[in-house]
Amino acid sequence: MKNIKEATKQFLELKQKTCNESGRESSEVIVIGASKTQSIQSIRQAYEGGITNFGENYLQEAEEKISQLPSDITWHFIGAIQSKKSKKIARMFDWVHTIDRVEIAQLLNSARPKELEKLNVCVQVNLDREESKSGINLEEVDNFLLEIESLDNLNVRGLMVIPKPKDNERQRLSFKKIKNKFNELKKNYNELDTLSMGMSADYQEAIAEGSTMIRIGTNLFGPRQ
Repeated sequence: MKNIKEATKQFLELKQKTCNESGRESSEVIVIGASKTQSIQSIRQAYEGGITNFGENYLQEAEEKISQLPSDITWHFIGAIQSKKSKKIARMFDWVHTIDRVEIAQLLNSARPKELEKLNVCVQVNLDREESKSGINLEEVDNFLLEIESLDNLNVRGLMVIPKPKDNERQRLSFKKIKNKFNELKKNYNELDTLSMGMSADYQEAIAEGSTMIRIGTNLFGPRQ
């Protein structure tokens, strides 16, 4: 069995090295353990290795994990959102990275308990217009933000993207395109501070182009069974 605790420590060292090479502070880049299908035991090992942020794709799977794992974990919802599940997602998670419909944003906003802090959200961009992926087109982002900026229980933090896999140089260009849009948006939305981009195969290119959150599964937990 893979020693997840040790793998996590090794990956955090690699992330530190990548940040140094990119002229960035390691603290600027949060590692989210992509823990879909992982057991509570596996997640606990990654937590003991130094990860305190985890991302889940499925609500039902996440419920047990959130109830049994340490309370100082920050939970991110990184999967597609079904309307009927938005109420629970709004109550259970600290972040949602996959906002791509105004209706979903409105449902999350209305379901977020007043006693909790605002729900942190990212708008998902479908950069390569892939039919198999969720997200809005890049040129739609401005209007989308206008439509959701009045939702009082949401804290719109930035953009999330999963580009189509490419060679390293072209992947950097994809991430650069998102970063350029992000910088453009910040002129009107000073509170934007998050670029959720980069996974196990391309986190180095993402960090080089300004990612602030990378979603890492394989490098921590090993290949999915």
